[in-house]
Amino acid sequence: MLKEEIYSSENHSWYIFCRDPEKPENIIDTNEYLIISDGEGLAMDPGGTEIFAHVVSAFSEVIPVSDISTFFASHQDPDVISSLPLWTGLCPKAKIYLPWLWEDYIAHFDLAAVKQFVTVPDEGSEIRFRNGHIIQLIPAHYVHAPGNYSLYDPSAKMLFSGDIGSALLPNSNYSVFVEDFEQHISYMETFHKRWMPSNRAKNDWIARVRELEVDMLCPQHGAIFKGEMVGKFLDWFEALEVGIAIPS
Repeated sequence: MLKEEIYSSENHSWYIFCRDPEKPENIIDTNEYLIISDGEGLAMDPGGTEIFAHVVSAFSEVIPVSDISTFFASHQDPDVISSLPLWTGLCPKAKIYLPWLWEDYIAHFDLAAVKQFVTVPDEGSEIRFRNGHIIQLIPAHYVHAPGNYSLYDPSAKMLFSGDIGSALLPNSNYSVFVEDFEQHISYMETFHKRWMPSNRAKNDWIARVRELEVDMLCPQHGAIFKGEMVGKFLDWFEALEVGIAIPS
């Protein structure tokens, strides 16, 4: 599994873990992200059960797993959070932030973990590190799932967008960052047309993001949009008609 530090300041870092050539066949490729702030970890959409061993091994290269204090699930999909019971076994005191809408559904992955849940209201909320660093949870409802959030780190200017911006890449050698936007469209257009059900919700999310300073937009699948690629993605996504996979 590829590990890359994509942001770093004096005491605050972002890592991506991706492009795992050893993942089981028939398992969709996912990106796992980890923020480390003064030695405290926050894991975003930590993945499915089938890749847990790979992810925990990769995470342990940059932080003791016991120092991961927080998990964030943007929505309920199994590739996002079905590894929950394995993580709570290692981190029994960690907080698990998740949409309130999916609390009873995610409990199916690990009923014992409910005591660790922190449900996020529709309007969003924040996560605070022990050092005072604040992470914002931005509503993204119906931009894939009816209860869904993006995670924004204002000091790092990093946005974890979940399935928004995702692409189904042709191979495991694809760059961590989008390099040729026009080519990249072919890997994400069908996904967005099918999995994003509402143009109104899509455009509401875009308007929210345009109010933020975003240096990198980091999806759960595919490659990261960095610098000018962020604007190119937002412009493309705004013009795209979604929710149109209806048989004629």
